[in-house]
Amino acid sequence: MDAPTPDGRLVLVVDDEPMLRNLLSRLLRMEGYAVIEAEDGQAALALIDSRSPDLVLLDVMLPARDGLDVLGDLRRTSEVPVILVSALGEEADRVVGLKLGADDYVVKPFSAAELSARIESVLRRAQMRATGAPGSANQLTFDGLVIDLQTRDVIVGEEKAEMTAKEFDLLAFLAGSPRQVFTREQLLRQVWGSSSEWQSDATITEHVRRLRRKIEDDPDRPRWVTTVRGVGYRFEP
Repeated sequence: MDAPTPDGRLVLVVDDEPMLRNLLSRLLRMEGYAVIEAEDGQAALALIDSRSPDLVLLDVMLPARDGLDVLGDLRRTSEVPVILVSALGEEADRVVGLKLGADDYVVKPFSAAELSARIESVLRRAQMRATGAPGSANQLTFDGLVIDLQTRDVIVGEEKAEMTAKEFDLLAFLAGSPRQVFTREQLLRQVWGSSSEWQSDATITEHVRRLRRKIEDDPDRPRWVTTVRGVGYRFEP
């Protein structure tokens, strides 16, 4: 088995098709990742327990137990980042995967560049959670919007926007992964440290509404924090 790369990024590829599994592994190694492989869910769970990968690429259509089943089991004991890989591109399928705790959902066929970008985005968010900070850089700077992660100031144009602690955390989290779509459940878990079992996801809706009033020129037609119907929200850089 491969040893982890110097920065510790070890990826587990779970797919029952040997050709696709090997292709994904080669692509990831070319990007500098170390890779381990599993052909079914049980082997994947065992490797996660013994090797502690930094990220799991989990195929949905697995024999015996599908990837969603495996993800459900995994989320009872682990917060390891998971990207679901599937030929099923319907919105309902993506929503189910995200609600079960997936960090992202990639639809086949996809390009090597897209896969690499999604992995980097998910790993960056995992690092943010691990360090307890909204991001590793001091500032997130966009055209007309500056989010200072150290001072927790938000500058819109040339004016400072007054934020509550959670409004800032929500904005910094979304802006830390531009264009990445998050469900309300994911935002409750990753920004509030809660879930819909304990806290209404209407909390997210209300905080997004308030956030838009503070940073958008037209809150009814948001430029920064946009709604993805049936899924959740994303930050548009």
